[in-house]
Amino acid sequence: MSCAISPPLFQLYGDPPDEQAFDFIHIETISSRSSVHDWTIGIHRHSNLCQILVIERGGGEMRFEMNTATFAAPAAILVPANVAHGFCFQSLTEGWVLSFTEDVARMFGDRSNEVTARLNALAAEPVVPMTNPEQVTRLSSLCAVLQEEGFLAREGFRPAMHSYLALIAIEVARLAKARGPLGAVTLRPADPIVDKLRELVERHFRSERLLYFYAAKLAMTPDRLNNHVKRATGVTAGRLIRQRVLTEAKRQLVFSNQPIHQIAHDLAFANPSHFVRSFRKYTGTTPQAFRDKGGKMI
Repeated sequence: MSCAISPPLFQLYGDPPDEQAFDFIHIETISSRSSVHDWTIGIHRHSNLCQILVIERGGGEMRFEMNTATFAAPAAILVPANVAHGFCFQSLTEGWVLSFTEDVARMFGDRSNEVTARLNALAAEPVVPMTNPEQVTRLSSLCAVLQEEGFLAREGFRPAMHSYLALIAIEVARLAKARGPLGAVTLRPADPIVDKLRELVERHFRSERLLYFYAAKLAMTPDRLNNHVKRATGVTAGRLIRQRVLTEAKRQLVFSNQPIHQIAHDLAFANPSHFVRSFRKYTGTTPQAFRDKGGKMI
């Protein structure tokens, strides 16, 4: 059995990519999708999703970028956004696949941002073996309750899902930290230009949207920066900037009571009409309609 080698972009495996995904948390069992594909998940990427896999039984081989690694239960696997990866699972492998957009972790505050950053750093060695049966039991229990919260959608299920996700991420980060250097094959290093661009966007997105501003900060031409980011992430630098502005707009629409004209002002749009037109162009709906529906969530 062999894994596919082309790295298409998906939202979830087999689903078309959704660059506008916001406050997205999804959890499913490994078998629910893998068994349909003869236990083989071809090489692919998620442009805006991080993933945590919990392997309860079974095992297999993971392909990531140009490398391979074997894994066996009990274990966790960390997959950052934009990393090409695929799996060849042993028949009847079982566990959980947890997928979430990075904006979800930012809603917890700075400390959870640190957890997400730590997970991405620890994912240089993506397979995290577990030596204690209690470890996988705890993680599996958290995953099961997270799935139940999403399925039943009871009052307060969204903050509950956020909380369970944070507990799972923290638990896996602790396990990965505790394993020490394993000498395993690692992912390619993070792209320093993309990392610096993200830092600059985070610092300036409220007031600066033009690509030439960021290109100048990086001592590059706009075309060169766009081409570099496109090769590294699958999207242009301009789209990364736009996505950050849209994420902040969505966050304020859903989680604050600020009037729309104030949100437009805070995000340095020329006027509220410009904000409405831009929001509709890239999301297909108006800010007010997005707010009325509670956002594009879970």
